[in-house]
Amino acid sequence: MLAPLGPLDADGVVSYFIATPAEDAQAKPGDAELALWALESWERAAGGALKFVPAAGESEALVRVYWVPAAGGQYGEMRPLDVRGRRGAAVYIRPDTAALGPDIAAAARLDALFRDTVVYLTCLHELGHALGLAHTAAFEDVMYFFGFGGDIGEFFGRYRRTVEKRDDIRGRSGLSAGDLAQLEGLYGPDAVRGELTVAN
Repeated sequence: MLAPLGPLDADGVVSYFIATPAEDAQAKPGDAELALWALESWERAAGGALKFVPAAGESEALVRVYWVPAAGGQYGEMRPLDVRGRRGAAVYIRPDTAALGPDIAAAARLDALFRDTVVYLTCLHELGHALGLAHTAAFEDVMYFFGFGGDIGEFFGRYRRTVEKRDDIRGRSGLSAGDLAQLEGLYGPDAVRGELTVAN
């Protein structure tokens, strides 16, 4: 399991870059917006302890989001970066739900909002790693590790049931009390003033 890496930046200002998708990534035009909403969810949850700002360019960004082809059954991945002596993170999102198993693929084909749920929660999870959060064994956490088992379809489905239209995703973080406790441990007691919206 991924070990926690500690806070991203001592002053709480985190520059980000969202890349143009790779041609064979099967991304959709709105996916960059889902990644941005995931950043906003972590920022709101941090209650002022974190602020995400667009970087002047890719090489300047502490957090970089890339859209890549599906591989190895993974939904996403985070890799630490050194950004001029500062800890950064590259986040790789695989938005091709057709490559994520027959059940997820079928649900995503029938329901575009379920597909966006998968991409959004994957962004949220991997950006959590970028911020320093570790995997958990608690199924209700967005930082849950599928290596423990559990119903993957239900992991996404419970969040999907809380939204009626795509724009609802922006206001419903999907973060659990456990996720917020990790965030507070990394960024201090002021880091959980944001609205707690748990997907039950």
